Order: sequence, then structure tokens, then C-alpha cells
Amino acid sequence: MPLPLNRRLALTAALLAVTAAVAPATTARAAGTTPDLEALTQALRNTTAAGAPGAMARFSGPDGVSTRAVGVRDRTTGAAMDPKARFRVGSVSKTFSSVVLLQLVGEKKIDLDSPVNRHLPGLLPDDRITVRHLLTHRSGLADYTDAMFEQTVPGFEAVRNRVFSYQELLDLSLREPRTTEPGVAYKYSNTNFVVVGMLIEKVTGNRVGKEYERRIFKPLGLRDTTYVHPDTRIKGLHARGYLHPDEAGAPLVDSTEQTVSWAQSAGAVISSPADLNTFTSALLGGRLLSPKLLDAMVTATPTDTTNTRFYGLGLRRYDLSCGTSVYGHTGTVQGFYTYAFSTRDGRRSLSAMANTSNRGAANTALGGTLEAAFCGKQTEKKGARGFGFTPAESDLPEHNAR
Repeated sequence: MPLPLNRRLALTAALLAVTAAVAPATTARAAGTTPDLEALTQALRNTTAAGAPGAMARFSGPDGVSTRAVGVRDRTTGAAMDPKARFRVGSVSKTFSSVVLLQLVGEKKIDLDSPVNRHLPGLLPDDRITVRHLLTHRSGLADYTDAMFEQTVPGFEAVRNRVFSYQELLDLSLREPRTTEPGVAYKYSNTNFVVVGMLIEKVTGNRVGKEYERRIFKPLGLRDTTYVHPDTRIKGLHARGYLHPDEAGAPLVDSTEQTVSWAQSAGAVISSPADLNTFTSALLGGRLLSPKLLDAMVTATPTDTTNTRFYGLGLRRYDLSCGTSVYGHTGTVQGFYTYAFSTRDGRRSLSAMANTSNRGAANTALGGTLEAAFCGKQTEKKGARGFGFTPAESDLPEHNAR
């Protein structure tokens, strides 16, 4: 039965009043969708001021693509930093590895909550450690890189050209005490993703690099993204990486050429800003995983007491000062810091890189690109916190000058 005219008019007026009440808030939220390019450039300048030879960022969104670069990509030639250059993405590789493994879960070849030892009998000393524990850094397996890089430059030079097997890396971890009981607490460890690589290769019968190529690189058209382990070169246009020694005043070490065999499926991917934007946008946009598995991947728990930083299944979530949450991963490998993040719908993406490492102040400054890109002009209104956003941790031990 149709409503009387007077009731229909009253209902329409009420709806208009509600719309008017929420419109300002909606407009305010929308204002943050446009990146603050001036602030983005300043974050990059802050990064070079903190010790990085160069830094760059690329933002993609509904209004197009914006790139910014400062400093140099090669200290010897003086070549300017180039937003098209390739570089080592470090632990952003963990998200690539997670996507491959979760696709195998979707194919029912792996069960997230099954013990790792079911797939790799006798590999781990505890049958309670599950596949999910690896992806969430809750296995308790010690991070072998803590001891490996206790002294930054000597540790790096000892492994720069070395080729490890996965088992050798795992054995280094198993010599150390476990950090927690399985599933009890978050503790970041590269060992988890070494085991993820072992799982991928056992289940598929292929090398990790082939699965990256088949499942991610080729379907997304990532022409600048490669996994060349154990080749030491970065082919084509690329940024050189520079490692800060622990000793104050010591010269930077060119760390560009290395096998990255100490990381492999935990950190040996090479990419470019455009490809990283495409990857995180496609992932969060639902092109690589089913809705159910993507929901599982982005379901995250806190990694510290600030309740602004979270970890899901091989994916970080940062809650920014403007209320926007972004998903992706940070990367640290000798000579490079990387941020690769997108909004939950995948429509806005940022990738940023500085060609240095073991320099926490530079990493913190590079983190300012997230606020500038995803919070836009609102960043300026937030005061110190806007550019005070700091990653909760580095993906590798950091010592800095001492």
C-alpha cells in the first residue's frame, strides 16, 4: 500500500537532512585522496638529508601517475635518480612468495592450518608450527640474519657472493633458541619465508623463480620484475645501492652486486616503481587471489603497542594519521629501502625507494611518503605526526653509526 503524500514528503525531508549532515565528512575524506606532491618531494629530500644518495617515489591513482625523484642513482657517475630504474626490493619479496603460496592453498595443494612437517616431513623441530604461522611470523623460528649481520659490512661481504641452499639457511636458524611458542606472539623472522620457499618448491616441483614468473610476473606484465638468484647483476637501467657501515664516518659500501642468496624467497626479487604499483594494486584489487583468500591475507594483528602497525599473511598494514589504512610491505636489503603499499581497494598505490640501508633515519624519512601520498594535504594539518610515521621495525638488523 503506497505511503500517504504527507509521510512521503516527511521521509524525503529526513533523507535530505541526513545527506546534508554527512556530506561535509564525505568531502573531507575525499580531500585526502589527492597526493600532496610537495610533501612527497620533501619526504624524499628528508631521506637524502638523512644519508641516502638518492630517493624516488611513484604514486598511481584514479587521476593518473605522479613520480618524484631526488639525488643520484650512481655516486660514481653522478647520474640522477630515475623513477624508471630497477632495484632490489628486499622483503617486499615476501608478499610475492605469500601470493604464490596462497594460490597453492586455493588449489588445495596446501592447507594453511596444517603442520609444515606434513608437507616437509621432519623439517622443523615442532609439529605445532603451521603454514599460517610462517606467513604471520608467529612460528618462533629465530631469524638467522641477526647473527649473520651482527657486524653490518663484514657480515655482508662474507655472504655477498655466496650461494646457500634453503636447508643451510634453516640450519643457521635452528642453532638459535626459538623466540616464542608457535602461534603465541609475532616475531619477524626471515626464516619463515625461507621455509615458505621450500614449501613452494616441494609442492610445485619448480624453483621459486619459475612460480613467480608463471603466476605473477607474466600475468601482470611485470617486465622489470625478475628473480635472478644467484646471479649478482641488476640488468638494464638501475639504481646502485649503498650500505652504511656501523662505524661513524666510514665510507659507504657499494652493495649493488650480490647473490642475495642469504634471503632468496624472503628477499631476492628485483623490480621497479611502476611494477610494484601494478603488483600491489592488482593484489588488493582481487586479481591474484580469490576474495576469501585475499580477506585472509589482509586480516592482520598488531605488531607493537601503537596499534597503527599490523601484519597479516605476508602483508603489512599501516594505519595512517588521516584514518586511511594501506597494505603492502617494506623492504630492506643491503643498499636499498623500499615501501610498496596500496589502499584496500587497490585504486591508489605508492612505491618508494632510497638507495641506502643501515641508516634508520633515512628509512624513517622515506616512510613520510606514505602520509604525503595517501593523506594528501591533510598531512600538513596533522602537525608532527604527519611526517613522524615510522616503520615499527626494519626487515634486517640495523646498527647505524656507533
